Amino acid sequence: MQDQFIIGAHQSFDKGFSGLFKYSEEINSNTFQFFMRNPRGSKSKKFDPEDAQRLLQLMEENNFKVFLVHAPYTLNPSSDKEYVREFALEVMKDDLNKMEYFPGNLYNFHPGNHLGKGTDIAIDEISQLLNNSLFEGMKSTVLLETMSGKGTEVGSRFEEIKKIMDGVHLNEYLGVCLDTCHVYSVGYDIVEDLDGVLKEFDEIIGLEKLLALHLNDSMTPKGSKKDRHAKIGEGHIGLEAFERIINHEKLRHLPFFLETPNDNAGHGEEIKLLKSLRHDL
Repeated sequence: MQDQFIIGAHQSFDKGFSGLFKYSEEINSNTFQFFMRNPRGSKSKKFDPEDAQRLLQLMEENNFKVFLVHAPYTLNPSSDKEYVREFALEVMKDDLNKMEYFPGNLYNFHPGNHLGKGTDIAIDEISQLLNNSLFEGMKSTVLLETMSGKGTEVGSRFEEIKKIMDGVHLNEYLGVCLDTCHVYSVGYDIVEDLDGVLKEFDEIIGLEKLLALHLNDSMTPKGSKKDRHAKIGEGHIGLEAFERIINHEKLRHLPFFLETPNDNAGHGEEIKLLKSLRHDL
C-alpha cells in the first residue's frame, strides 16, 4: 500500500481553527501548521472549543491525518532571566492542555538558547521544562526541532537533542521535527549524503522518534549556521535533493510542513511542484 503524501504549509490563525482548514483547502494540502499564540510575544489566541471540534470534523471528513502546532519563538527555558523561564513553563503547560482537544496531533518547539551559560546547563533546563510540562496519558506528542546552530542555540546537533530527551521522564511523549534548512546549515549534508545523515540520526536518536519534517530550502550554504529559509528549489539545497527527501523510504510516510518565505498562493505552487516530484502519486 502506498504511503499518503502528507504535505501542508504554515497557516494563519486569523480565522480560527476551522479557518485553518479553509486555508489548507485553498492550496490543495492535507495538513497544516500554525501558532496558537503570538509567535514573538505572549498573548494567546482565543480558544473556541466549538470551533476546535468543527476542525476535527473537517479533518475526519477530508482525510487529514495530523497537524502541527508551533510554540512561540520567545519560549526559552534556558534564559538568564527567571521571568522568561517561567513564561516558557506557563506557555507549554497551557498549550499542551489545549492540545488535549486534538488527540494524536503534534506540538513543536525550538529548544532554546543558553546565552553563554553553556550547552550542558541548557540541556538540563530544557529537560526540566519538559519534565514539568508533560503528563501521563497526554494525547499529543511534543517535538524538539533541529536547529541551525546560530549564536547560542541548543539542539543543532543530534547528540544535543538526544541528551535533552534522555533527561525527560515521560520520553514516550517526545519526538523530533527535522528542519531541512537548519540541518543543512549546521553541516549535515542532506544534499550529497541523505542516507548517511539518516543513519547518523538513527544511531544517535532513533528514526522511530522522527515524526515530522519542515521542508525549507536554504539561502546560505552548508555549514553556514544561519537560519535563512528559501523557497523550495531556490536555495543551496535544491530541487533534486527535495525530490530525494520526499520519496525516501524512511521519510515518505511522515508529514511535511512548508515554512518557506511565501504567501498562501505561493505555498500552493510549491505543494503542486512537490506533488509532481512524488513517485507513485
